[in-house]
Amino acid sequence: MLPMDVTPRHRSAIDPGLVPAALWTRAYLSRCAKSEGSSELTIALRRTDGTASHFRTLILASGVDDAATYLHVERTVKFLLWSRGASEILLCGSDAAALAVRLQADYVQGGVRAFDAGFLRKVFEGPLTFRAIGPSELPTASTAHLPLGRHLDGCRIGFDLGGSDRKCAALIDGKVVFSEEVKWDPYFQADPAYHLAGIRHSLDLAASHLPRIDAIGGSSAGVYVNNKVRVASLFRGVDDASVFDAQVRDMFLDLAKAYGVPFEVLNDGDVTALAGSMSLGRNAVLGVAMGTSVAAGYVDKAGNLTNWLSELAFVPVDYRPNGPEDEWSRDRGCAVQYFSQQGVGRLLPLAGITLPASMRLPEQLEELQKLMAAGDPRAREVYATVGIAFGYAIAHFASFYEMSCLLIMGRVTSGQGGSVIIENAQAVLRDEFPELRIDLLVPDEKDKRHGQAVAAASLPALRR
Repeated sequence: MLPMDVTPRHRSAIDPGLVPAALWTRAYLSRCAKSEGSSELTIALRRTDGTASHFRTLILASGVDDAATYLHVERTVKFLLWSRGASEILLCGSDAAALAVRLQADYVQGGVRAFDAGFLRKVFEGPLTFRAIGPSELPTASTAHLPLGRHLDGCRIGFDLGGSDRKCAALIDGKVVFSEEVKWDPYFQADPAYHLAGIRHSLDLAASHLPRIDAIGGSSAGVYVNNKVRVASLFRGVDDASVFDAQVRDMFLDLAKAYGVPFEVLNDGDVTALAGSMSLGRNAVLGVAMGTSVAAGYVDKAGNLTNWLSELAFVPVDYRPNGPEDEWSRDRGCAVQYFSQQGVGRLLPLAGITLPASMRLPEQLEELQKLMAAGDPRAREVYATVGIAFGYAIAHFASFYEMSCLLIMGRVTSGQGGSVIIENAQAVLRDEFPELRIDLLVPDEKDKRHGQAVAAASLPALRR
């Protein structure tokens, strides 16, 4: 049996067990190239709107190392489900039938990936299915483009709803005349009236600095289709389905009626990518916001937003069996445990930084930032650990996204620690993946905090 060398050149002193998905996958594919009987597997994702995408990989012949093959296929499928999104997965290649059966068993209620299956059922309003097909049955690859953004005329309000704060901005013909940030705690609020009151407060605050309101655009964690809330961590505390359907699902449609102007809300990751594309004049941009969770979005090489999910909080980036567990999905090695406030909270005790158990994650991050500003080497080690893992994750992302630029935003990247994250990520890419040509860019401090609200304001076109 051919060995697989997954030995990172860069290791964190406080989290040395990382098994980067990019290195593991590279080692597995190298093994495929050297093993007789290896073959191509095409994974096709078909969405309810008729669009579809393909992803091609290699797998070892059946019986060579079935455990490694299933790990490769299942982790790849999970990444595709959370990055692109689909209600139907079609597998084409040798052993596709057996793989489809096993994946279907995992991605159902009661299976080990029940959370993923349940989330996608809500997004696509139907069950997630797996099926083996022949080459002639592969759907034509196509992606929907969203004609949103880059509109800056008139008097606009932009808002960004995060897990620890909400931001708003008022713009007149593209110029910011007001911006504000308000702390709140929406995650575990069972009454949607809390969310609605907070959103209206931010909108009215911005409106008070404008002579009129011509359009409103917003960003928020979650999946939104035509301004309807499908699934959103912002409302995760609303666990009563009837309350969600009655008061949450159409909340932004109701706000649009109340304000009587063009109104658009998108996933905050998409707005992050749009903000980067607009400010940099670049396309093929993946935006990643390290905040309460991990928000991501993508602007393709033509400058369009797509209908991909890009919910990268749940994509696997670490293949060690005992990796940190995500408290929501119960899966291990997912990005949220590395590139968010949750990731910071996990690393603090490993670095020897002890904080009161009652301290919330945003406050823990603030303490880390203070220690970093004071020159505490333990704080630097936390940020370096984030950066090392992020460098390997970027290389993995590049297998799924065509990108020339990665824009990095969010509270975790604020202050001196953000520079340490970037430095370590760049070192990983330079030493391990020199073939990749990806610019890592960080906006200035003001844009980090308010850039999404400004880009969100550009989403709706004015009525003519």
